[in-house]
Formats: sequence, C-alpha cells, structure tokens
Amino acid sequence: MRRTVFNEDHEAFRATIRDFIAKEVVPVYESWEEAGHPPRDFYRKLGALGVYGIEVPEEFGGAGESGFKYQAVVTEEVARAGVSFGSSGVHTGLVLPYLLEYANEEQKQRWLPGFVSGDIMTAIAMTEPGAGSDLAGISTTAKLSEDGTHYVLNGAKTFITGGVLADLVLVVARTAPYDPANRRAGLSILCVDTASEGYTVGRKLQKIGLRTSDTAELSFSDVKVPVGDLLGEEGRAFTYLTHNLVQERLAIAVGAYAAAAAAVRFAVQYVKDRKVFGQAVAEFQNTKFTLADCEAQVVAQQSMVDRALELYQVGGLTVADAAAAKLFCTESASEVIDKCLQLHGGYGYILEYPIARLYTDNRVFRIYGGTSEVMKTIIAKSLGL
Repeated sequence: MRRTVFNEDHEAFRATIRDFIAKEVVPVYESWEEAGHPPRDFYRKLGALGVYGIEVPEEFGGAGESGFKYQAVVTEEVARAGVSFGSSGVHTGLVLPYLLEYANEEQKQRWLPGFVSGDIMTAIAMTEPGAGSDLAGISTTAKLSEDGTHYVLNGAKTFITGGVLADLVLVVARTAPYDPANRRAGLSILCVDTASEGYTVGRKLQKIGLRTSDTAELSFSDVKVPVGDLLGEEGRAFTYLTHNLVQERLAIAVGAYAAAAAAVRFAVQYVKDRKVFGQAVAEFQNTKFTLADCEAQVVAQQSMVDRALELYQVGGLTVADAAAAKLFCTESASEVIDKCLQLHGGYGYILEYPIARLYTDNRVFRIYGGTSEVMKTIIAKSLGL
C-alpha cells in the first residue's frame, strides 16, 4: 500500500541508510555476530552519518528534527537487509528521550555532543535479576554521601543492551528507603560513567537472537556518582520511565512490522528460485495462499504503525495506543516470520539465510519493553476493566 507517513526528506535519508548498510554492514556482518557486537568505531561512523543527531538540537551538534520518523526509517532499512546496528537502537530510541527531556543545560553540554558523534555510547539499566516488568521492585540503591557531594551506588542489573561497550549508563536506583505502601516512590536515575571505580561489566549474555547487540550483567560496588549526574529530580524516575515507555513501545512495533515485511520479501525471492518436484515452490497454491495471508497481515501492521507514528508526531499517542501497537505488531510479526521460514524448508533453519536471523531476533519483541501479557493488562485498563 502507498504510504503517506514519510516525506521526500525521509525517503532521501532512507536511500542514504540503505546504501550505507549495503557497503558498511552486510559484507562484515558475520564477523559482528561472532564477536557479539560491531567494532566500536562503527558507532562513530553512524555518528558521522548523522544518525545519532537527528533529534538533538543544533546547538549540541544535531539536526534538531522532532518526532520519531527518521528513526523509524533506520529501523525499517536495517530489518530490510536482515541485519542490525548493534545497540544503536537503545542509544537513540531509549536513552536519548531521557537526556532531551530531563537533562539540565550543563549535562546536555557535557554529554550530547559526544552522544551525537558516537564518542559517547549509552545504555539504560532498569532490569534486575528480581525485577523485570515490575519496575517498582528495583532494589539497587544509591545513598547520598554525608557531605552531599555524591551518591554511593550498590546493586546489580541484568539484560542491559549495550552494556559491554557503553560509556555512560542511565541507572535506575533507589535513593529513598523502600516503602511497601508506595513501591513506585524513591526511584531516581543516575548517569554513571562506566570508567568509575566499582563499576563492573559481568557476563556478556549469550542470546538466541540479536547476536550483534551486546547484552550484559552489570554490578555496582560503592560506585561514587556525583550529584551533578542525577538526571531530573530525585525520586521521580518511575514517572519518567512510564512517560518514555510510549516511544520505546512504538519503536518495538516499528521493528516488528519491518521484520515481518522483510520476511515476506525474503520468502517471495526464495520460493521463486527454489524448485521442488520439478517446479518452483512459488507455483504451489499453498505457497501463494500462505504469502497472500502474510502480506495481508503486514499491510495491517503497516497501517497501525503509520497511524501510531502520526499520532506520536503530534503528541497524541497514548500509553494504551502504544501498547496496542506493540501487542498487535509483535504477535502478528511472529506468525508471519514463522510461516515465511517454513516456506524456506530446511534452509530456513540455517543462519546464513536472513530469514533464520529474523526468526530468532524477532522473538524478544514480545518480551522486552513490557511483555505481551503486560500490554494486554494496559489495554484492559483503558477499557475500564
């Protein structure tokens, strides 16, 4: 279907990204998977291309564009090629909104120029071994020193995307004692320099998918964090996290749709070339009907994503809207990608084929950013249930 959500500037940017992926990513992607992440200098290349500065104000080295559409273009092109940009999605899609919204001017001057260039890579540390979707259960603590100059950070985080190569990590910690009557209170966000004494990167977790996105365990042992590195107001983190989950879930919905669209594209190419019993797999009625069904689901996902992008652009995308987009697109994409892999036969199970990577990469979409079950709970609440 013809799309109206993107303008000529977006499409010119798309052409640039597509060419960059073909030259800089596809030829070396296998080595990235073996290493578990792209080389550190790759992020500087993305910075030089302007990917990290799209939404950053010009005074800090960015382009000053508003909205999420340029990032959506990047997501779509990465999926189209069957690759990933490592932890870049976290850098721009998750961390940047916090810095733009809650960092003070001095902090922006310190961090945003390096953020834009790729010299400072970021991550956000929310999840703990005992606290995933239930953010109110966070137990990592940050106690103010007696002289009031710094916080002393202690605790552990897990499943931290970008945690291996990050230079600055936004850590959610308790800066006030746990209150059973108000579990959401007392949480704050500290921007932690990963070179700090007591900051440790633990295991680099081995995942079934997204193998070029480094995911790690982090631990903090009496890490001193200057009070000037508190993001926003003390005790307001839960509100901040809830506010930014809308964009995070929109980004996941876009990624799921893009992966499903790519899966159909790969499957169509494959079934036209592959012959079984003397004829192309594409000539069988089952193949035609399966791909027709998949395409219809992709069109539905595209419509929901495009509507969500337009609503987000004007500040009208609600928490329930974002949850619905994430739920529908991730669940539907899983069905589409599974069917497209099936059409590849045994080759669909071989990692050298992009469909295999899409299959394993896509599975986490229904987990992170809030599981499908959490999305259903949010939607139900919006119905007054």
